[in-house]
Amino acid sequence: MSKTGDRRTYLVDPDGAGERLDRWLASREDVPTRSQIAGAISRGDVIVDGKAAKASTRLRGGEEVVLVTAQAQDEGDAATAENIPLDVLYADDELVVVNKAAGMVVHPAAGHRAGTLVNAILHAYPPTGWNGPAERAGIVHRLDRDTSGVILVARTVAAHEKLAAQFRSRTIKKEYAALVRGNVEKGGQIDEPIGRHPTERKKMSTSARQSRSALTVYEVEERFELATLLRVSPHTGRTHQIRVHLAAHGWPVVGDKTYGAPSPKTLARLRKQWGARADALGAMKRQALHAWRIAFDHPGDGRRMTLEAPLPGDLRGLLETLRSA
Repeated sequence: MSKTGDRRTYLVDPDGAGERLDRWLASREDVPTRSQIAGAISRGDVIVDGKAAKASTRLRGGEEVVLVTAQAQDEGDAATAENIPLDVLYADDELVVVNKAAGMVVHPAAGHRAGTLVNAILHAYPPTGWNGPAERAGIVHRLDRDTSGVILVARTVAAHEKLAAQFRSRTIKKEYAALVRGNVEKGGQIDEPIGRHPTERKKMSTSARQSRSALTVYEVEERFELATLLRVSPHTGRTHQIRVHLAAHGWPVVGDKTYGAPSPKTLARLRKQWGARADALGAMKRQALHAWRIAFDHPGDGRRMTLEAPLPGDLRGLLETLRSA
């Protein structure tokens, strides 16, 4: 491995199982180019669970992947502890359950070295015996930067391994609140494979050349004239799964600029017709998606736990406006 370079560490989520290493790396949001990935692999600078790996290596899910690009890196770029307030739903010696705020990045990466959930965890709940990179300390799964809600963080190596195994076996159950544009008449399920977008590598699609099975179940919680509040349960863990599936059926998540933001012309028409309701939807500055409940087996004593994160103020305020407008 190169002795200098920009070192990035990743934990392969369950949705990465079966993917080629090079393609999986290319889908990460903080990897600059495919050529950098290819160069790192050829130099032996892509390490999977401690061993140099080939581009064609098939991932299982749960591996630690280290990528070192040729760009010089200062020693000070490593993750450091920061005194950042956290909304802690539960904590013990094995794990911490946090209600992550929208806008908070989960772990340090290029462009986001500070202010992340990991920086906060290193200060308040440093993991015990963690022998991996500090920038991944305790992280078992992720939420998108602009998705709020409940997230698990392991405090010991053993807890990390047990929680990761639950994600791989899909015994951890997650439920989300999603406010979508359009009128969803009744609940149902979307069983459509998801893969990398054919032309935009940062996006996912149900029309990908190569895709993997994906199942999303949804229930209608409340209807408005321009939007519907859904309770959504992803039964698989594909990247951006809920956002992609709902948008593919004509129900993009409100505020989601990546998957289905209305055109200026459409917004103007909606404002003319619906006034305050349309303005309220258009004013949402991030995707109206919140991970509100998670159920898992405690990694220490095995008891089944269910924890909920209350709706954040921006989403709660939007719903109140829609109800009263």
